[in-house]
Amino acid sequence: MTTPSPTRRHFLQMVSAAFAASAAGVRAADAEPLFKISLAEWSLNKGMFKREGAEPLEHLDFCKIARSLGIDGVEYVNQMFADKAQDKAYLDEMKKRQEGEGVKGLLIMVDREGNLGDPDDAKRAKTVENHLKWLDAAAHLGCHSIRVNAASDPKLSYDEQMKHAAAGLHALCVEGDKRGLYVVVENHGGLSSNGLWLTGVMKMADHARVGILPDLGNFYTDRNKGELYNPYKGVREFMPWVKQAVSAKAYDWDTGAGKFYTEDRREGREMTLDYQRLIEIVVKAGYKGYIGIEYEGSKHTEIEGIKRTKQALEEIRSLLA
Repeated sequence: MTTPSPTRRHFLQMVSAAFAASAAGVRAADAEPLFKISLAEWSLNKGMFKREGAEPLEHLDFCKIARSLGIDGVEYVNQMFADKAQDKAYLDEMKKRQEGEGVKGLLIMVDREGNLGDPDDAKRAKTVENHLKWLDAAAHLGCHSIRVNAASDPKLSYDEQMKHAAAGLHALCVEGDKRGLYVVVENHGGLSSNGLWLTGVMKMADHARVGILPDLGNFYTDRNKGELYNPYKGVREFMPWVKQAVSAKAYDWDTGAGKFYTEDRREGREMTLDYQRLIEIVVKAGYKGYIGIEYEGSKHTEIEGIKRTKQALEEIRSLLA
């Protein structure tokens, strides 16, 4: 066999290296991102509720707004279409707009339907029943989950509240399973923002469809007393129970706290969050789904706040890749 000349050998090495680099580039381009970015409708609550000083918005334009911001996943809030859960024509229009904009309906955040942890058996059963229409609406829109609250009677003991919340969640998960949907709980203050309590509820609810939607910036267990559960500890505790959604709560950006720090500077709600540290906890837990922008700051307009939060998530994603 003839040995290639040095010149030819050098040429072949260059071609081989170029091919390898090209193939690596293709693989990198095809690789799934560490996580995807979605938009929670609550980020636009001021506009949706036509509050003073905010640009008025319409719920049916939500998908269009998300797409205009380069976001392809949406998280609906039931308060924005509270009387339309069983209106098939309206839900069809939502789905049409969703598909027309090329975005995915991921979940519906459900509030104001009663306490799933109500100690009264009849009231708890009624709360479960109240949620069924939202399970049906979520299924109609192609969502994977509804987000609920695990509220009980705060006058009851830690253990009693856990028992009742678990009972309500289990019953709702049985219904969710019939529709192929998860029932995920968000830490929304009180004991639900206590990582040990909410993970204890998960274990007691004992259903494959139950899970947690971690809200990265909602760990006050009692705002009036200034009781704050450690957000980093809480997120670590929640991650084993996460299904397909994480809520990236954001407040004011560019406050001087640091590049990836977001701050809630309202009196009595002061909180400074290291976003990079929080997202790193999520990623290191093996999570690869959507992280939903939920902007609640006051320094920026809602659209500017969403853009700024998206920028932070994208930059952090690149740093962690």
